[in-house]
Amino acid sequence: MDFSSFAFHPRIASGIKAVGYVRPTPIQEQAIPVVLEGRDMIGVAQTGTGKTAAFMLPILQRLAEGRKDLVRVLVLAPTRELAEQIHQATRLLGKDIGVRSVAVYGGVSKRPQASALRRGADAVIACPGRLLDLHRDRAIDLSRVEVLVLDEADRMCDMGFLPDIRRILALLPKDRQTLFFSATMPPEIRRLAGSILRDPVTIEVDPGAPAKTVSHAFYPITEGRKRDLLLALLRGPARGRVLVFTRTKHRTQALTSFLARAGFRAAAIEGNMTQRERQGALDGFRSGRYDILVATDVAARGIDVEDISHVVNYDLPDTVDAYTHRVGRTGRISKSGQAISLSTPTDKLRRKWVEKAVGKPIEPCRLPGFDYGGAAVPVLAPPVRTGAAYTGSTSRYGRRGYRRR
Repeated sequence: MDFSSFAFHPRIASGIKAVGYVRPTPIQEQAIPVVLEGRDMIGVAQTGTGKTAAFMLPILQRLAEGRKDLVRVLVLAPTRELAEQIHQATRLLGKDIGVRSVAVYGGVSKRPQASALRRGADAVIACPGRLLDLHRDRAIDLSRVEVLVLDEADRMCDMGFLPDIRRILALLPKDRQTLFFSATMPPEIRRLAGSILRDPVTIEVDPGAPAKTVSHAFYPITEGRKRDLLLALLRGPARGRVLVFTRTKHRTQALTSFLARAGFRAAAIEGNMTQRERQGALDGFRSGRYDILVATDVAARGIDVEDISHVVNYDLPDTVDAYTHRVGRTGRISKSGQAISLSTPTDKLRRKWVEKAVGKPIEPCRLPGFDYGGAAVPVLAPPVRTGAAYTGSTSRYGRRGYRRR
C-alpha cells in the first residue's frame, strides 16, 4: 500500500510527497487508521521505524479541519532534541495547511517560547518541566487540548518525569484522544496507560528489538587500546557519518578532542552543554560540517539525522534498552546500518544483554592489519586551539567541535 490509501487532505498529501514518503512503515500502516478513527492507542516499535509520522499525519488531518489558534494538540517528549525533531517534522508535513507548531523546552530563554504561544499555536511539542513553567506563568492554555501524545514514554519514566506528567494530565480536558508511543513499555508506563487511556488499541511491531536493518559486531579490545582501535575503524570500515557513544560527559569531551587532533571533523554533545551548543553540534553533524558526533546517552533519543552509516559503542551501555535506542540512530526507515561495539574483558554481562536484544549470538571480530599488541595511543589533554581549529565560540573545549586547519 501507499499513503494515498489513507485519503489524507490534499494539502497533507502534498506535504507527504514533499518529504519523500512513498510507502508507510509497518507502525505507520497499522497506527494511522486507528488514530484517524479517534481511538486511544499504545504504539510499541523500535526506534527508527517512523513513529513520528505515524501519529503526526493523522493529527494533521484533524488540524486541517476546525478552529485555528487554539492549542489542540500536545506532544510530550523527554529531551530537547526529540521535541525539536517532532516540531520540525510537524512544520514540514503541515506546511501547506498552515499549521502552527511551537517547541517548548528548557535550556533556552522562556521569553521567545511565550511570545510564540501568544501569537497562536495549533500544536505544542514540549518537555514536561518547561511546559509546567509556562503554564505557571499563564503563557499557555491547555484547556482545549484534543489530542495528547506521549512520545518515548519509557524514557519519560527513566528520566523521572512521571510526577510532572501527572500534573500535566490534571490540566487537560478528560474528553480527549491519548496516544502512547515508545520503543519499550516498562510496567510503570503500562500502569500509567491503564489509568488514563480509554479502551486503547495496542500495536506492537518488534517491540524492544533493534531494527532488522542493523548489523551488529563486537570488537574485543583492552581498555588501553580502545582509542587505537577506534582510529583504525574510522580510517577503515567505519567511514561515513558516524555516531560514537561514550559512558560519561568527560569521556565524550576527551574523545572528541582526541579525534580532532587525529584529523577528524568531530563534535561533542552531552548533558552539560547549553541547548544552543547542542543544537550547533547537531546541525553541524546533519549538514556534513562534522563527520563524527561523540555523545552520551542524552543523544540516543531525538537524533534524526539521515544516513548515519555506523553507530560505535565506544563504551557498551548498561541496559538492553539503552543499546536499542543507541543503535536505532542507524538503519532508519528500512535503510541499512552497522552497530560496532568495542568490548573489554569486563563487558561480559553487557555482551550477553546485547545478544539477548538482537536475538542471536554475535561472533567477535578482529580488524585485519591492526596491531593488537602495540603500544597504546597516549591520552591527550584538551587542545588549546592549536593543531585543530576550534569551531565554536565558547571557552569550553569540545562543545561545538573541531576541524583540522
